[in-house]
Amino acid sequence: MDDRPNRTDNDLLGIYLNDHLAGAALGVDRARTLTKAESERDPALADALRPIADEIAEDRAGLLEIMRGLDVPVRRYKIAAGHLAERAGRLKANGRIVRRSPLAPMLELELLRLGVEGKAAGWRTLRRLADADHRLDPRRLDNLLERAQRQRDTLERLRQRQITQTFQPTDTPDTAEGDEGPRTSS
Repeated sequence: MDDRPNRTDNDLLGIYLNDHLAGAALGVDRARTLTKAESERDPALADALRPIADEIAEDRAGLLEIMRGLDVPVRRYKIAAGHLAERAGRLKANGRIVRRSPLAPMLELELLRLGVEGKAAGWRTLRRLADADHRLDPRRLDNLLERAQRQRDTLERLRQRQITQTFQPTDTPDTAEGDEGPRTSS
């Protein structure tokens, strides 16, 4: 028998978890959109993102299961707000009118990394509450936290790679291969 008292304020926890659920909806949409957008332009990036996108979706499903176990109702308007925020994020000025900016993958990787950091904070919060709330499984939360840390590390590695790809010098007519730039006579 588990002798941990149930001390979690369900109303506040419900607000907190529904906010995380909205963020999870945004994260799932963003990860899938980025994976799809990069599938032709940068297949290696898309291939590296695909399992992370799948895990983010699994984590969202896990959060829903935890919420059910805590008798926390899902606030659909918050999920809708997460979806709308993701779509609104696509409308940002990016220096390009018709096609994707070269900055887009790097910025989106940064957003995903921030989202994973937020998710990890949520798992840490629930893990701490698990010490006093028998409805929360500490081992499951430890596993979710470890996975979030792996996702963060992978996204950071991909972001670092993207910095090089985004900001590497490009050949211009004045600096084309084989041209050493302006010559001066001595």
